[in-house]
Amino acid sequence: MTPVFRPFRPDDTEAVVALWDACGLLRPWNDPRRDIARKVAEQPELFLVAEQAGHAERDDERTVVGVGMAGYDGHRGWVNYLAVRPDLQGSGLGRAFMAEFERLLTARGCPKVNVQVREGNEQVLGFYASLGYAPDRAVSLGKRLIADD
Repeated sequence: MTPVFRPFRPDDTEAVVALWDACGLLRPWNDPRRDIARKVAEQPELFLVAEQAGHAERDDERTVVGVGMAGYDGHRGWVNYLAVRPDLQGSGLGRAFMAEFERLLTARGCPKVNVQVREGNEQVLGFYASLGYAPDRAVSLGKRLIADD
């Protein structure tokens, strides 16, 4: 498929949350709708969805088949919540997403991109390795500042 990338729109929210759920990205301590609102408030142009046209010609019948968030803090770029509909995984859509994010981040002067993958997710680790990503030999630490109860 040839991906059609566009910025996230508020009416994509439920489709995006459902896609993240289908891809196993949701966690009980993260409210995905709050994560969406936070991203929309910061660099929303780096919050992309991929669409696939349905059988009809109308624009409102396009389906969200992929989503990802990127960001740049002036030192490093990050890609988060990258998801491709399970039946399209392996189609090249994830690779196209990463190429688009790398293009957008490079245009901002970003020298390096980081991604985080949960331990044990060998399929996703293999995907990123195929794109030239390698372990940084760094430990990622986190601290919750705002609870998403």
